[in-house]
Amino acid sequence: MKKIFCSIAVFTALCSCSFLEEKPESFVSRDNYYQTAAQCESVVNSTYSTLRTVFTTALWTITEGTTDIIYEPSSSDINAILSIGPANSVISTTVWNNAYKMIMYANAAIQGISTSPIADSDKASLIAEAEVMRAFWYYWLTSLFGDVPFYLQDVSDEAELNKVAHLPRMSAVETRATLIERLNAVLTYAGDGSYTGALPAVKASEITLGRAGWALGEMLIAKMAMWNYAFDKGSNTDWNAVALTALKRLEAVYGELSQYSLDDLYFRRKNTPEVIFEIQHVYNAAGLSYVGGVAALTTPTHNSGIVYDGVSIEELGDQVKLGTHARPTLYFCGALQPNTGVDKRAKINMAWDYNGQSFASVGTRPWMGPKFWCPYMMQNYDSNNYPLFRYADVVLLMAECYLNLKDETNFLKYLNKVRARAGLEDYVFVKWPKAEETLKEERARELFGEFGRKLDLVRWGVWYERVSEYTDWETLRVTMKPCHEYLPIADKQVIYSGGALDNKAYNQYGL
Repeated sequence: MKKIFCSIAVFTALCSCSFLEEKPESFVSRDNYYQTAAQCESVVNSTYSTLRTVFTTALWTITEGTTDIIYEPSSSDINAILSIGPANSVISTTVWNNAYKMIMYANAAIQGISTSPIADSDKASLIAEAEVMRAFWYYWLTSLFGDVPFYLQDVSDEAELNKVAHLPRMSAVETRATLIERLNAVLTYAGDGSYTGALPAVKASEITLGRAGWALGEMLIAKMAMWNYAFDKGSNTDWNAVALTALKRLEAVYGELSQYSLDDLYFRRKNTPEVIFEIQHVYNAAGLSYVGGVAALTTPTHNSGIVYDGVSIEELGDQVKLGTHARPTLYFCGALQPNTGVDKRAKINMAWDYNGQSFASVGTRPWMGPKFWCPYMMQNYDSNNYPLFRYADVVLLMAECYLNLKDETNFLKYLNKVRARAGLEDYVFVKWPKAEETLKEERARELFGEFGRKLDLVRWGVWYERVSEYTDWETLRVTMKPCHEYLPIADKQVIYSGGALDNKAYNQYGL
């Protein structure tokens, strides 16, 4: 079975990851797998192979379009109205199957490389990268499903496969705690704080584009620690301190936020110095294409030629094919980031006009902004990259950590770094409840449309109430239920597990 897996992993790596250039001759002999650095790297490469399959318009709709700041006015898109359940949720199957496939590959890579005869330095860096990617996939599973089955072993025979297939949900808190421990074991530091790990402690833009490195590993530690800070009620772990340690390490490398241009917020600006990890896309009419479709949901309505909602926009071309248009909520465009304000991000996040020309159908609500548009998009082929993590998120998480500590000085220091870059006045502290709400608002303004708003709301325990209050899509308000804070596990998967898995939260609502 392991031999079969290896050939599949190699094929997937070669076909799906645009930054890979391995030669298939090195993989011909299955019996000699993990014998060379190239063979070992090929299996690590396979852990990236479904990124573009998972991070699609469907997941964007779930994570951004069912929140308090964006909605998608479609009555037919079950993701946009959360008309989903165990028997009817394609997005659940897509995320679940592909994430666990990548975890299987990562487990195999870590086990196989650990006994490989390759140089110790190559072995250490490849294992560290596989650990980071395994943590990445579990991070998204726990963020989207809550408690999920957890395993680290290589599935090398049928008995092991059957055992894994019948695993129940494991506490997301325990899963994250284990992954943080594993990441700390490969992202190592000496007693004096100097870094000793195998992955270079550099910005993501300084390594091979699209690869998981040290920065993503530290970011995942911080992200998972913040989730555990919210949900761990049983241990004595200081998760806030765990997060802050990782965030300070990132700060030491990335430096001052002010050095990074707001122009880099545009999705078309790829692999910028501020990025920590993003989904890579490329379109070439004459060759292979790796594309998404978020721009098809976020571009103003197309009239004809280069005219969009009554305005000529040459940069968008005349070959687009658009879907239902996602829009900012009135809460966002009216209260959080109004057109009459001074926030420099407003004209990036939203489009009230274009070069001073007013759109025909924009009144109280703008279009999604040029941040998301794809220049000269062909049909719905969006070749922009999708940023999942960038440094501004680190700075805001540091502000959140200091808010948790009731450290007014440092809370203001980090919150106001983000506000200052956006041209806003410093926030003046009044009281902690107001400070907490201000942080939530600032994360909405800064990270608008970047696959993370719903995750924030769920982590804070306010998703259902805030969407109920602020969404402008009445169909969503009627259809959604508290259980929709997490995705359901597909019925087929529950059956396949022999009943080990469940959808108790959905069952309470008759789904």
